[in-house]
Amino acid sequence: MSIFKLKINFEEQGKEPIELPIAGGESVLDVCLDHGIELQHNCGGVCGCSTCHVYVNKGMDDIQEISDKEEDFIDRAVRPRITSRLGCQCVVVNGDIEVTIPDQSEFLGH
Repeated sequence: MSIFKLKINFEEQGKEPIELPIAGGESVLDVCLDHGIELQHNCGGVCGCSTCHVYVNKGMDDIQEISDKEEDFIDRAVRPRITSRLGCQCVVVNGDIEVTIPDQSEFLGH
């Protein structure tokens, strides 16, 4: 199994970028949860909501292709961009990736 690098940037003030190992076949959400990084996942990480929304800065070609279902949920995310993906569906296939986690404080109370 190949191990790659996952660089995570945060929109939230005062949070420094962090670099973590991510294995091929592992999702950004899984790595975040394993390392105590707050990434909302109201549906439990099964592509049933949009709360684990992230922006992929680098490595879009190194993650699984987006599904129609995921695209539908991204449309409901807060401030989606062309580089938006759901953390639970952002599964590394072959290379290092870099993502930005939107400010999670906006989701408090959901």
